[in-house]
Amino acid sequence: MKVLIPRMKMVLVVSGLVFGAALLFASVPARTANEDDSAALYKAKCVACHGATAEKRFDATRPEDEMVQAVLKGKKGEKPPNMPSYEEKGITTDQAKALVTHMKQLKSTP
Repeated sequence: MKVLIPRMKMVLVVSGLVFGAALLFASVPARTANEDDSAALYKAKCVACHGATAEKRFDATRPEDEMVQAVLKGKKGEKPPNMPSYEEKGITTDQAKALVTHMKQLKSTP
């Protein structure tokens, strides 16, 4: 009986910790396209043509909707390479918006 009580206390403590952790994780919202995601996506898909700081072939003064559509649908430039359509490659509208925001931040960073 003396051994049973400490074990019960241990079970209660562990159960409380598990329940507390479950509440913590349940209250965290689902991830959306965030800055880390867009930075990784930019490095993987965009940096080769646009440069490390979006200094090439990117006009941050253009309307955001126009830039998002260029990411999604592609765009012919004055000279090759042309902007490919990334919607066909699985990029969502939210990801395209996050990429445009990321590129604007890169371009404005001194």
